Formats: sequence, C-alpha cells, structure tokens
Amino acid sequence: MPANTSNSSPEEILRQRLQSLLQLDPRLTQVHNIAGPVLPRISTPGFAGLARVVCGQQLSVASASAIWNRLEAQSGGVTPESFLALDETTLRSVGLSRSKHLTLKNMAQVVVSGHLDFAVVHGLPAEEAIARLTKHKGIGPWTAEIYLMFCAGHPDIFPAGDLALQKAVGEAFGIDPFPDRRALISIAADWAPHRATAALLFWRFYAARRNREGVAL
Repeated sequence: MPANTSNSSPEEILRQRLQSLLQLDPRLTQVHNIAGPVLPRISTPGFAGLARVVCGQQLSVASASAIWNRLEAQSGGVTPESFLALDETTLRSVGLSRSKHLTLKNMAQVVVSGHLDFAVVHGLPAEEAIARLTKHKGIGPWTAEIYLMFCAGHPDIFPAGDLALQKAVGEAFGIDPFPDRRALISIAADWAPHRATAALLFWRFYAARRNREGVAL
C-alpha cells in the first residue's frame, strides 16, 4: 500500500524502515556501511511523474535529466493537456524518441479521457497498481514500479528488472553472474515489507561503488 500517512517526515519514515530492514537481514549492514546515507527520493505524482520516468527509460541519469528539463521548458510544465499540445517535431527536438512520444501521448489521452485516475492507482496494493499501469501500451513493469516507488510512495516494491539493482545485489553478495530479474525477485522477497527501502539502499551502494547515480529521478 502507499507510504505511511503519519505526521512523521519522509526522512524519519525512511530511517525507521531502514532500521527494520537491517534487522530483517543483518547482511545489509555492510551494504549500508558502503552505501552511506540513504535519503528519501520523492517525485511529482500523476502524469508529470510518469512522464519523467518514461523519459529515463534505458538512458543514463544525465541524458534523462537533460531530456526532461527540455520537455518541461517546451511545455511550461508537463500536464496531459500541455503534452498533447506539442507536435512530434517539437518532442523529437527535446530528445524524446518516437516510441516514448507515442507512450506518453497514449497516457496523456487516457488521463484526459478519465480512463486512468492516478489517485485510484495510488490507493491500490502494489501488484494491482502495477497491473493497472502496465495494461497501457509502452508501460512495462520497470516503469510502473519506478513510478509507484518514487511518485506514489509505495513502500514494498523492488524493481528487479533494473540493471543497476541486479549488479549491486550481485556485487554485495558475491553472485557471479549477477542475478537476473527472476532471481532478484526471489532474493528481494526476504526484504518485505520494506523492499522499496532495500532498492534505495542498493542504488546508493551502486552509486558509491561507481561514484554515480543508478536511477534518474
């Protein structure tokens, strides 16, 4: 389900979840020592948040951020209506591929038509929320999971198809070759109900080992 709705700050909520996670799996203490501070990462919910995730698909953090910044500048703020007002030439000029353009055009249309209500999606259990998003063309499991983690605040999602997470978990646990999506789903099951916190931890571990970020949000 979505993130804790108490009056605690995001930092305090994450601190508590991280403490519980380390108790669940003491092996992660060493991962945390290498990773350093793990901070909450919160992005705008709704169409703008989903659009930013789509912009980051299969791109480096720097490239994804550049495309997103240009898109925001062109649209004056990314809403379904403002996105639909941009022509394909403009969208290609900001660096958005044709496939991503078509994905976001479709998503903007279903939001405007009322066939997708993000508030409803945010209230669903993780698996149902993922299914609700992935039924739309161009939205795969990774995109849905990243959106739900960072924009909806779901606490128990682990994007096992993420290459940086696969490499990070492989390095941390000495798994060679590093685990694929199916294997990582099995490994991460032990970290429920704090799998999103585990993902944040391993992204920080990945960043610390390479001096760069693992996901563009």
